[in-house]
Parts: sequence; structure tokens; C-alpha cells
Amino acid sequence: MKKREWFIGLVLLVLLGFSLTSWYCAHKEAADKTDAITERKFHFEEVSLSFDSTAVTAFYAKYPKLVLYQKQAVDLYRKNQFTYLWYDKKGRKETAEVIYNKMNNLVEEGVQAKVPYKEILDGIFPKTNTKPNVEVELFLTNYYFYYTNKVLQGIDNTKVEELGWYLPRKKLSYGQYLDSLLIDPKLIDNNAKLIGQYYKLKDVLQRYRTIEKNGGWETIVAPADFKQLKPGDSSDLVVQIRKRLFLTNDIAVDSKRAVYDESLQEAILKYKKRNGFSEDKIILPKHISEMNVPISDRIKTIMVNMERCRWISTDLTKAKAFIVVNIPSYRLTFFKDGKAALVSNVVVGTALNETVIFSGMMSYVVFSPYWNVPKSIRDKEILPAIKKNKDYLAKHNMEWNGNNIRQKPGPNNSLGLVKFLFPNSNNIYLHDTPAKNLFSQEKRAFSHGCIRVQKPKELAQLILQDDPNWNPEKIDAAMNSGKEKWYTLKNKIPVYIGYFTAWVDDDGLVNFHKDIYGRDNALANLLLEE
Repeated sequence: MKKREWFIGLVLLVLLGFSLTSWYCAHKEAADKTDAITERKFHFEEVSLSFDSTAVTAFYAKYPKLVLYQKQAVDLYRKNQFTYLWYDKKGRKETAEVIYNKMNNLVEEGVQAKVPYKEILDGIFPKTNTKPNVEVELFLTNYYFYYTNKVLQGIDNTKVEELGWYLPRKKLSYGQYLDSLLIDPKLIDNNAKLIGQYYKLKDVLQRYRTIEKNGGWETIVAPADFKQLKPGDSSDLVVQIRKRLFLTNDIAVDSKRAVYDESLQEAILKYKKRNGFSEDKIILPKHISEMNVPISDRIKTIMVNMERCRWISTDLTKAKAFIVVNIPSYRLTFFKDGKAALVSNVVVGTALNETVIFSGMMSYVVFSPYWNVPKSIRDKEILPAIKKNKDYLAKHNMEWNGNNIRQKPGPNNSLGLVKFLFPNSNNIYLHDTPAKNLFSQEKRAFSHGCIRVQKPKELAQLILQDDPNWNPEKIDAAMNSGKEKWYTLKNKIPVYIGYFTAWVDDDGLVNFHKDIYGRDNALANLLLEE
């Protein structure tokens, strides 16, 4: 009986929002309550109702699209002596209604896939609220697993890696939390199963679905010879732009004015910032094109990134300091004590030399580094250049190092004055660069895969801030010494290289950035699978 009730508690835990984090805080208090509850002879009133175990095998023969969950279901019912989980002597339990309602509203979680056999359950569910029905029982159990799989866990890890995502996956295990939940049901109301970004995107998804339901936004029609709009200009095009930005809360009031006035200028700056454009007040054809992206496409992008959030461990933000690089936004953020201590533009790999999505532990800072030219670059670029110009190596401050080529330390070194290493099989790292002009570009996919940092000195200072061996003056001297110096960090720093084309910032604004490696559509197609 107790095992059966544990599972019911588990269902409530997942469906109504039990917080794993809160469990740890409540665990001791909950344990202290156990003796008191025992003394009160705490017990469950439901009688044990069981069914024939052969019904499970017959169910999957009849509904083969649910066979993915067969082992989980069989193991569960064996542990509970094949007793009903969703019925008691009074009829169907409240938790059954919860799971059924959740399955009716999966779209709110960004899940578009068609639920197998849902129409069959819809036909029999209303008629089976008083007397146990084994088919409804097994449907609900399988749909519970379906819900946790689709909403909390996400796409299978093998498929995720096929999409090029190598960040550590979130692991889910709720069994150990059930005792506390049964003792203290108010824990159900907490909501931290997934990272906070998931819930922010979920709210945005609802707003965008409402806009879509109300007709979406109209296509902005610009004259064939349109080149630009600047502050103070008057045009019917301004009226269309103002209306479009009003729908997405970039401007508070749609005044319907045809003058490109100050209020619209502020709205344009906001729009450009959250869509990855240079923040000026000139409106160009490319900005109009971006505003004309259909709302259905925006909704798809939001759902795709909600799925990516499902893959992220909630442990991400537990480190005292960590670094996040988001490839599509060309942005690095250094978090310390839960706050963004540094934001820096970055340059990432081209479409032919993609920066890999993975994580590592930063272990070394190398000042005035040599650049050991990768074999592929040596063979494809430098050796042909040497054949054309025998002085190529000297001109670029390079030298032979055995059979390899390396560039000597200095201000023109391709790695700049400092690099940051987090050992990995992809040979990807963060580094300075002499090509500072690239950071002013809107699209910054120019590297061979490594990540160039616009603010390397500031990053080094933050990394070494708590190390008594370093201060800003020593860091500056090491960067400009012309002699390579390796330093091993006393405290390693987690580095996460991710890929999010939509997210909600600290101001509550949804940001969209170009899918520079073309990964969204493949993921969207997987989300439509049953």
C-alpha cells in the first residue's frame, strides 16, 4: 500500500511543481516529523484494488506506440503488486484528473507532438470516474511517463548528441523525495524542476500564442526603392513599424503617427538590442525583414529553446563563479556570486568550423602565449603561403618547432596577449586577438572554432581576483612581457558553451538571434515526433 501511495505522491510532485532544491531544505524538518506522524497512526484510507498482471502485456499489444514506457510500467506495477494507482474505493483519484489535464495542455509546455491514442482515452475517461477501469489505469500511467519524458527530461540524449550538443544533461530522479512530500504536501507548490530560463520562455510562449490567436502581425510593406529611415523622417512606413513594435511591447503606445519621433527611436533601440543588431537609430531593409518574420516562426524558435532548457542541469548556477558563452549571440558572460560580473562580445567559429557545444573546467591562464598552428591550418593555409613567399614565416613572427609551426608571443600573435584553457578533446579555448575590428560586426562567426574575447584583460582580472599572487598591474605586465607564462588556477572555473537562439534577459525582454549553424529546424522536427 505504501509503495502505491509513494507513486501517487510522485505524480503530484512532478505535475504540480515540487522543487528539488526546496526538498533539501525541508528534508531535515520533514524527517523530524516522521515519529510524530507514526504516533498518530498515520495511515491511508484507500483499500487495495488490484488487476490481473496479464492486462499489462495485452495493453501494449493493443497500443504499441506506448511500448517505450513498458519496462517502467511493468517494474512499477510489480513493486506495487499490480494494484491500481489511479483508483481507490471511492473511484478515480484527483491525481488522475491532474495527469489528464496536463496531457490536454502540453502545448503550454512547448510540446507540439501528437500524443499517441489520446483520442481513445478522451472517449472513455469521462465514463470511468467511479469504477476502476484497467485500460484507463494503464493509459494514465503511460501518459505520466510520457509527460515527464517530454516536459522534464526532453529528447533522448543520443539524439541530442547527434545535434551536436555535448553539455552534460540534467538527471532526474524523484523517488528519494517522496517521503518528504507525503509528510509535507505543501512542498508540491514549489516550482524549480527546470532552470529558470525555461519558465521565462514558457511565459513568453503564452504571450506570443495570444498574439497569434488575435491575428499575429501584418507584413510591413516597404517601397521598392526603400533604403533607410532616420529620426525625424515622415513616412507611411513609420506607421506600420510603430504598429508592429506595439504588438511586441517594444513601444508602449501606438500613436499611429507617421513621424519617426523620439518614442519610436527608443523602441527601435530596444528592438535592435534584443534581436542582435547594432544599437543605432537608423532603420534599414534588414530590420524590416526581421520584423516580418512570421509569428509562427517565432513560436517555433521559443519552443526549440525551451527544449534546450530541459537539457540543462539546475546545478549550472551553483558554482561560485562560472562562464557562459552563447554562440548565436556572440556573447560571453562571467557570473560571480550569482551576478553577471562581466559581459564581453566574442568571435566564434564559422559555419565550416563550428564552435562545439560542450563544457569544461578552466584550469590555466597563459600569458604572452605561443600560437601552435593546428595541422589543418598549417597544411591548408600556411604551407601554400610559404611556397609563394619564402619570407612568410618571418613576416608573421613565426618559426618552425620540429615539424610544426608556431607564432611567437607578441601583440600580433593570433591568440593576442592571453589565452584561457579548459582542456578538452575539441582543442577549443578562449583567447585574446589582434583583430579587434571584428567585435564591432553584428555577425561574428569568423574563427576556426576557438572563441576570441573582446575583453581578455578584464576576464583575466576577474578570474584571478581572489588570488593573492596577482593584481591588475602584474596581469598587465605578464600579458606584455613577450615571454610565455603558464599559471595554474587554484580554483577551476566551469565553462559552458551553449547554443540558444531565443532567451529572456534580466529586463524581461525576449531576445532572438540568428540560427548561425542551422540547428533549430532539425530540433523542431524532433519535437513533432510522437
